[in-house]
Amino acid sequence: MTDPRPSLSALGDVRVVEMGQLLAGPFCGQLLGDFGAEVIKLEPPGTGDPMREWGREKPHGKSLWWPILARNKKSVTLDLRTGDGQDLARRIIAEADVLVENFRPGTLERWGLSPERLWELNPGLIITRVTGYGQDGPYSPRAGFGSIGEAMGGIRYVTGDPGSPPARAGISLGDELAGMFAALGTLVALHARRRTGRGQIVDSALYEAVFALMESLVPEWEIAGYQRERTGSVLPNVSPSNVYPTQDGPILIAANRDTIWTRLAQLMERPELADDPRYATHGARGANADELDDLIGAWTATRESAPLLELLHDNGIPAGLTYRAKDMLADPHFKAREAIIRLAHPEFGDFPMQNVFPRLSGTPGEVRSLGPELGEHNTEIYTALLGLAPEAVESLRSSGTI
Repeated sequence: MTDPRPSLSALGDVRVVEMGQLLAGPFCGQLLGDFGAEVIKLEPPGTGDPMREWGREKPHGKSLWWPILARNKKSVTLDLRTGDGQDLARRIIAEADVLVENFRPGTLERWGLSPERLWELNPGLIITRVTGYGQDGPYSPRAGFGSIGEAMGGIRYVTGDPGSPPARAGISLGDELAGMFAALGTLVALHARRRTGRGQIVDSALYEAVFALMESLVPEWEIAGYQRERTGSVLPNVSPSNVYPTQDGPILIAANRDTIWTRLAQLMERPELADDPRYATHGARGANADELDDLIGAWTATRESAPLLELLHDNGIPAGLTYRAKDMLADPHFKAREAIIRLAHPEFGDFPMQNVFPRLSGTPGEVRSLGPELGEHNTEIYTALLGLAPEAVESLRSSGTI
């Protein structure tokens, strides 16, 4: 178990062993590492985590995703399919507070790393398990990727335009939600351990992480008989809240609250619309959303986006642009809040990425390092943490165990 050590980091006294690959489990590890946890990532010798190769653009033949996902982590190579590798894993885990893994259910058990065996070595160990369908139930043995979890959890069906098939959100939403819920569960379990002294299993399933976001979708169907459908850019029965044209590109306006709608009608020099029975109440505006959108769109189309946005902001009306990466990099608010930070990378040079969120005033998170080289921390972990002699480490390396 990690000895508590003074640190400004909220999780500076927590050691995490990450055995996951690809995205869901490692994203949990990233979040914990962002707030100071020591994250020791175990990777297969020679190949490492497949995420080292993922991403559409690969300057210098290297992934631009890996430096972010593996930031603040230590890379240790270890073949978990061998007896010697499993023994080393048990020794490392015995010194940890948390184990994060995202293999299919039963994999740890086949490797002699079942929760029961690990708790014999380390009773306070939190075992965070991220899978497609959870640790039990009829679907638990199935392989589960984020796309399947998104479909089963409901988000795919309601994403996209009404006349098109269900769409992907454009990011690996299911994996990252599962990782985020895994991190939340890990922190809750660590808090509970302060009272009980015992570890427990955190079971994060991809489809359930997505399903958790689905608002009132289920009672809408069972109680009201309403099936949510894809609605594109609009928020059903909430208006005005849409994308509207201007002379130089679309903007978003969300003026659905009564007082905000009244201010927008005044800006449009149509104050009478605020009292019009078709638009005077939240319900009436929702029922006449298409008609109202046409009125607002005719007004916005005569103006340029920048002065129009300034006018809307000055009058307390929520509005904005749909940002791309280049817009984020140029935006003064992103800069003022340091939402994008830069670290030096040996091949890429100045490497920009998102900062740590949320912000804590007393124990803020920090990006201390970019994703490590494969096995970069072998010597540190095997000699300093486990106390192996250098010749023993070399023997393990020669045998292919590490």
